[in-house]
Order: sequence, then C-alpha cells, then structure tokens
Amino acid sequence: MIDFIEQFDPVMQAFMATLFTWGVTAAGAAIVLFTQTVNQKFMDSMLGFAAGVMIAASFWSLLAPGLEMAEHLGHIPWLTAVIGFMGGGIFMRLIDKFLPHLHAGLQAAEGIKTSWQRSTLLVLAITLHNIPEGLAVGVAFGAVAANLPSAEIGGAIALAIGIGIQNFPEGGAVSMPLRREGMSKAKSFFMGQASGVVEPIAGVTGALFVLRMQNVLPYALCFAAGAMIFVVVEELIPESQQESAHIDVVTMATMAGFSVMMVLDVALG
Repeated sequence: MIDFIEQFDPVMQAFMATLFTWGVTAAGAAIVLFTQTVNQKFMDSMLGFAAGVMIAASFWSLLAPGLEMAEHLGHIPWLTAVIGFMGGGIFMRLIDKFLPHLHAGLQAAEGIKTSWQRSTLLVLAITLHNIPEGLAVGVAFGAVAANLPSAEIGGAIALAIGIGIQNFPEGGAVSMPLRREGMSKAKSFFMGQASGVVEPIAGVTGALFVLRMQNVLPYALCFAAGAMIFVVVEELIPESQQESAHIDVVTMATMAGFSVMMVLDVALG
C-alpha cells in the first residue's frame, strides 16, 4: 500500500486519504439504512473509542513529529508546540462560538442565533469535528514531502486509517438522531455522510499550505493536534459518558482506541 501511495504527489495523497476517511463516515451513517435504533452502550463505546484514537493521533502523529521538526528547523520546540497547540484550540473555540450547530441529545443550538433546521445544525456539529481531522491528514502528507526526518509516509497513512476508524461512529451520530426525529432513511444517510465532505477539502488545503510554507510546518502539526484535542474534550468524551451505568465500559473503549492508534502509528511510522 505504501508503494502505491508514494506514486502520487502529496496533495493527491492527502485527497485520496481523506476520501477514505469520508467513506468511513458514510459507512457509519449507513447504519440507519438497516435499523432505527442502536444500543446506547455500543454507541457510547464507539464514541469513547473514537476519542482514544484522536488523543493518540494528536500525540504520536502530530505533536511528537512537530517537536522534532521544530528542533530540526532551529525553532524552540516547546514554544512552537505551545503556540501551535493552543492556536488550534482557540481556532476551534471561535468556530464553536460563532457557527450555529446542535449536538445530538440537546435541544438548544450553540453559536449565533439562527432559524436553520435541527437537521442542518446536527450536521454542522459533526462537520466541525471533521475540520481538524481532515486538516491533520493533509498536514501529515505535506510534512512527508518536506523530507524532514520525523515525517514518514507510513505515519501519515496510519493517521488516515486512525481518523477513518473513529469517523464510523460519527457518521452514525448524525444519521441515527435524524431518523429518530422522523426523517427518511435515505435522507438521514445522506445528511450523515455529508458531514464528512469537509475532510477532503481540509486535507487538500492543509497539504497545499505546508508545501508552500514549510517553515511553519511544526506549528501546523501542533495546531492540528490542538484542534483535535479540543473536539475530544469538548464533545466526544462528555457525550460518550452521559450514561453513568456503563461509564467504565466507555472508559476502557477510550483506552482501546488509544492503543489501536498507537500501534498503527508505531508499526507503520
């Protein structure tokens, strides 16, 4: 697989990888075509698993390489990491504050007041999550093109696989609530998969950006990590642990997700 991916330029690599992650989002949304209800413990465990994957990816695939690249380029590693990481979190907070969206299970929309339908607001909530994920994949493939020691094609592929795995429950997290609210199966699926369309856009944007401004690459990697951690702490973990009856199962699922992503990154990177 690595040999096949290496035949393409970094932008195309990022595009192909994020098409894969979008496809897994669609696969998760497709659950709605076969059932109207999913066991809550299972869904919460999947969200917890996704949180673990994103936490591991933030460190192994983004922060750690960012620190190494900062040192290689003559930057102050810890300062680069803090600026990039906090910048990613602040960026997501601003989007979260101003862009109208609605989280599953809640009645009140967040962001500026709007008359948009609940279905649109639910899709926007998951779309917000997918921005840093697509960006992270694009930056990772762009970093490989910079020929820096800490950037390897295997690591970028591992990140794309990890992001894809955790996108499965996110697709279902959009389509299933919409179906329960009376939307047709086909439209619920369409809206669920549509939440992942931003990933190829963000992926290509991230790759193009770092290819043209390689000196800011360490900041970009840490920025993507900060944005992903914001999503995990602000949304995935709280949503997955709303039911105290199975919180231990969800916690173990989070640890399992971290372990899977860590193995992928170490084995392929």
